[in-house]
Amino acid sequence: MTDAKAKFVEGSLWRHVSVMAFTASVGLMAMFAVDFIDMIFISMLGNAALAAAVGYAGAFLFFTNSINIGLSIAAGTLVARAIGAGKRKDAAEYATSVAIYGVATSLVIVAICFPTLPFLLSMLGAEGEVLDLAVRYVRFILPTMPLMSVAIVAMAVLRANGDARRSMMATLVGGVVNAVLDPLLIFGLELGLDGAAIASIIARITMLIVPMVSVLKIHEGFTVPSGSLAIRDFRPVSIIAFPAVMTSLATPFGSAIVTREIAAFGTDAVAGMAIIGRLTPVAFAVVLALSGAIGPIIGQNLGAGKIERIRSAFLVAIAFTGLYVLAVAAILFAARSTIAGLFQADGETLKLLYLFCGPLALASFFNGVIFIANAAFNNLGHPVYATLTNWGRHSLGTWPFAIIGAQMAGAPGVLIGQAVGGILFAGVATVVALKVIAQISVPSRLEEFGVHSRLHNLSLRAGPR
Repeated sequence: MTDAKAKFVEGSLWRHVSVMAFTASVGLMAMFAVDFIDMIFISMLGNAALAAAVGYAGAFLFFTNSINIGLSIAAGTLVARAIGAGKRKDAAEYATSVAIYGVATSLVIVAICFPTLPFLLSMLGAEGEVLDLAVRYVRFILPTMPLMSVAIVAMAVLRANGDARRSMMATLVGGVVNAVLDPLLIFGLELGLDGAAIASIIARITMLIVPMVSVLKIHEGFTVPSGSLAIRDFRPVSIIAFPAVMTSLATPFGSAIVTREIAAFGTDAVAGMAIIGRLTPVAFAVVLALSGAIGPIIGQNLGAGKIERIRSAFLVAIAFTGLYVLAVAAILFAARSTIAGLFQADGETLKLLYLFCGPLALASFFNGVIFIANAAFNNLGHPVYATLTNWGRHSLGTWPFAIIGAQMAGAPGVLIGQAVGGILFAGVATVVALKVIAQISVPSRLEEFGVHSRLHNLSLRAGPR
C-alpha cells in the first residue's frame, strides 16, 4: 500500500492548500461545464419545455445530493483524523461505515421519492408538459443515487489520503464521458431528453468506478462491509453527517430567496442572474473547492496532535483565497465586455453582469472564508457551528439585506445586499473558528471537541471491537 504516511502533517502548508484546492476545483469545473453543455444541447432541440424540465430536475437532484455531500464530509473528516493518528485500519473502517449509511439512506430516499415525484416537482413550480418531462428525466437518474453516494464517499477518502489528483480524475473522466455521450445520444440516436438522462447515468457509473479502483488498490481505503461495523460507527458518523447535510441544504434556500427578489425586476434581471449563476462556479471553482481541500489538512494535523499547524493552515487558506479572488476578479473585469457579448447581454442583464465582473466578484473572498471556517468546524468536532453559519448566512445574512438592497438600488441592490450579508457572516465565522482552534489541546479536551477518542486509546464506541 502506498501513501502510508499522512501527507499533510509536515511540509509547506501553502503547497498543500494550493494543490488540494486547484486539483479539487478541476473536478468541480468539469461537472459545472457538463451541466452547461447539457443545457446547450437540450436547448438546441428547440423545445423550451425541455430546458425548463432539466432545470427543475436539477434543483430536485441537488437536494438529494446534499445527503451524499453530508456523508462525504463525515467520511473525509473521520478518515483524515485516523490517518493523521497513524491508524489506517480505523480509517478504512470509518470509510466503509459511511458508505454503508450512504447506500442505505439513498435506497430509502429513492423508495420514498420515486412514486411521489409528480407531487415533489410540482412543489418546485413545475406544471403541465414541463412537469411530465421533469418527472421522466428524474426517474431515469434517481435510482443511481446509491451509486453516487459511494462514489462521493470514495472521492472524499482519496482527498483524506492526500490523493487529490485521483479524486479530481473521477469527476474529470465522468465529465468527459457525459460531454461525449450527450450529442451522440441526444442527436445521433435521436433520444432527446432521454439521451441526456442516459448520458448522465453512464457518467455516474464512471464516477463510481474510477475512484473505487484507486481507493481499493492503492490506499486499501475500504474494508469488508458489515452491519456490526455500521452499528458501531453510527455515533461518530451521525455527529458529523447530520449537521453537514443541514449545512448543504442552506445554499439552495439562499439562492431561492435571491431569485425571488430578482424576479420582481423582470425577465432581463432573471436572465442576468442566470448568467452569473453559470459564471460563478467556473470562475470561482477553486473557492468552492476550499472546504473539501482544507478539511483533510486540518483533519490529519488534528489526528497527529499538531494544533499550531491547524491554525497556520486556516490562515494560509484565507490568504490563498484572497490572492486567488483578486486575480480572477481582475480577469473578469478585463473581459467583461467580451463576456457580455458572448451572452448578447443588454439592459438589466448587462447591468448585473457588469456588476458581477466588477466589484461584486471581490465578494467571493468572503464566501471562501465561510467555506474555510465551515471546514474547520466540521473537522474540529463542531459541525453544528457550520450548520448555524451557513443557515445564518443564507437567511438572516441574505433576506433582509436583499430586500433593503432592492429598495435602494433595484436588481443590482439585491446582489449587493447579499454580498454585504456575506461579509458580516464571514467575519463572525472567522472569529469563532480561531477561538475553536485556540481552545484545543491534546489529549485533554479532544473528546469535548468531538475527536473520536479511539485515536487516543480511549473508547466511545457503542459496541465492542
